[in-house]
Amino acid sequence: MAAVCSPSLGTSSSSRCYVSSRPCICPDLRRSSVRLSSEVFKVEIGRSERSLCQSSRKKLSAVIALASQTSVSDPISTLSRNDFSDSLKKSNEAALILIRHGESLWNEKNLFTGCVDVPLTKKGVEEAIQAGKRISNIPVDMIYASSLIRAQMTAMLAMTQHRQQKVPIILHDENERARTWGHIFSEETKKQSIPVITAWQLNERMYGELQGLNKHETAERYGKEQVHEWRRSYDIPPPNGESLEMCAQRAVTYFCDEIEPQLFIGKNVMIAAHGNSLRSIIMYLDKLTSQEVISLELSTGIPLLYIFKEGRFVRRGSPVGPTEAGVYAYTRRLAQYRQKLDEMSH
Repeated sequence: MAAVCSPSLGTSSSSRCYVSSRPCICPDLRRSSVRLSSEVFKVEIGRSERSLCQSSRKKLSAVIALASQTSVSDPISTLSRNDFSDSLKKSNEAALILIRHGESLWNEKNLFTGCVDVPLTKKGVEEAIQAGKRISNIPVDMIYASSLIRAQMTAMLAMTQHRQQKVPIILHDENERARTWGHIFSEETKKQSIPVITAWQLNERMYGELQGLNKHETAERYGKEQVHEWRRSYDIPPPNGESLEMCAQRAVTYFCDEIEPQLFIGKNVMIAAHGNSLRSIIMYLDKLTSQEVISLELSTGIPLLYIFKEGRFVRRGSPVGPTEAGVYAYTRRLAQYRQKLDEMSH
């Protein structure tokens, strides 16, 4: 299994990363604690030349091993090389759940929100609860959320409905004091907890000078065509803001670097984020073009389920509460998990 990362040439910061022959758009790996030595060569991608750097399987296994989650208080720990090899031999299957946050107070007021930290409305709270009911029979080992409160509220409220009844706990890793003060000293309590990792890279795209403006009034001021171009084009940002392409560079990079390795070792992951950051990730998962992704619409509070197995993502649609039998029919593992939950409840 090879990992390939291609820092782009010129002024663009985007790159293309391949894990198990899957492309993902991402910036360079400056954040990575493991530096990947590489052999550089040029390829033609679209209208620009990019360089590709290919690392060995041994290097990738080290990255994935470092990303293995073993406890709530210590989310990133190292697997042995044998453990990693065994995990690949087992062809681990994992569930990936994507949830766009429920309605926010600024959604309700028809304002451009972007990276402004606005909470959910009552409707948004109910949407999050209903989302939780839809995924209540799907295993969740780890949760990733943006740094914005509306996504975190959605994740937490959704998990109140989960049948495994584990407690989601936000990990604070910003400094030594936060890590020390948030330490859990009971191993049994850790087992009954789910780590929640927050990341700004999963935030909504930054709408620049449109943030806080009324969408209807903005269309009257700048013209409907101009506002539509800012909102729905792939590579044209609003004034001093991000385009969808720029949002994808950070969101998909984070997915490739931090989340996909967890899926490789069999962790079931839920991501609670935003319309544009999730569209970016779906663009990667479903191999959409830049033209296809701009027409992709995601409803608030409706979870999407993917199955990750043998290096491939397969979309299973949206679980719909008590009628999700068709989803579980897809894999024996999910059916067995639900059966176990049923047995525990009796």
